[in-house]
Amino acid sequence: FTLDPTINEFVLTHPNMKIPKRGNIYSCNEAYSEGWDDNLKQYLKTIKTGKGESGQRYTQRYIGSMVGDVHRTLMYGGIFCCPSDTEVHHNGNLQLVYKSAPMAYILEHAGGKSTNGENNLLSVKPERVHQRSPCFMGSPEDMDELMKYMSGEKGASQEST
Repeated sequence: FTLDPTINEFVLTHPNMKIPKRGNIYSCNEAYSEGWDDNLKQYLKTIKTGKGESGQRYTQRYIGSMVGDVHRTLMYGGIFCCPSDTEVHHNGNLQLVYKSAPMAYILEHAGGKSTNGENNLLSVKPERVHQRSPCFMGSPEDMDELMKYMSGEKGASQEST
């Protein structure tokens, strides 16, 4: 739905919304990348240089607003991520219950995928209402490729193809 300011109402503009199977945009705050897992850093390097499964160079777009960044990911495909880091956000920076999981719900119902790096975000049972969690979500083929790196199948200790 999109707000139509002339009538001050939301109008259905994208019925049966589906996320593209793959995109060419990734969205994350790379200011914290020094503390990220080496496999995640290798994945990002691979897609930035066009050496990933798509063979296409990805560009980084990050506005620092989860809703805006995830909306773009939903519309055009790609990946949104907010990983944990060893420096500041040991458990991720986004709250699971009222940020990551609701956005994951929307993306998954549009054909996308989500994870905390190990489990689907929608299957994580929160222990606290403000619990933070790493968050990765996006196009299904991009997420499948990311998970190969996160699981160690590809990554810093493997040669990427």
